[in-house]
This record gives sequence, structure tokens and C-alpha cells, in this order.
Amino acid sequence: MDFYQRVASVCRQIPYGKVATYGQIALLCQKPRNARQVGYALNKKITGDIPAHRVVNHQGILSGAAAFKNEQEQKRRLEEEGVKVDQGQQVDLRVYGWKNTLDDALLLEALFKSKGI
Repeated sequence: MDFYQRVASVCRQIPYGKVATYGQIALLCQKPRNARQVGYALNKKITGDIPAHRVVNHQGILSGAAAFKNEQEQKRRLEEEGVKVDQGQQVDLRVYGWKNTLDDALLLEALFKSKGI
């Protein structure tokens, strides 16, 4: 269960108007091989104020449709934040990808320790 709490914490840090990949979130959770589990967490295990619409696959393709009311919901939310989604349901990660820093990772590590997760 701690992993799901970590996923929620990391997702809350994704800046407005940016996206992160499942693998990037797994890495920031200190579980680099758990990208699929991040998707499972966002779809089934965590709820609340998680900006799940900001999470895309490693190619920038929207892949969270199962977590939303309809297939276009993720695209709509991203476009509201100024993120351009092309016809192939893809985001340019060079432009809109969250370029987290070592400082971000260290802050998250400290947050995990403070929460005991």
C-alpha cells in the first residue's frame, strides 16, 4: 500500500501544464520497474485530488482512458492546461514533459520518509 501512497504523492507534484510518464513516476517512487503498477494505482487504487490526466505512456501517448468517464476526458483536461495533444492522441514530451530534477527527487524522498511510506 505504501507504493500507492507514493504514486499519489508524486502525481500531486506534476506541474500544471506538464505531463509525466508511468516510468518516470515509478522511478521517482524508487521502484523503477513498476511502471505498470503506477497505471494500476491510478486506475484502481487511489482516488481524490490526483491529477491522473497528466500521466502518459513513454511515448507521450494518452493511455489513461479507462480511468476517465469517456475516452476524450484526459485530452480535454490536458488541453485546458495548455497542453497540445495531436491527432494521434500524443503529447510532445520535449515540450510538455515534466523535467524533474534531483532536487525534486530528494524532496519526494524526504516526503516519503516523513510520511513513513
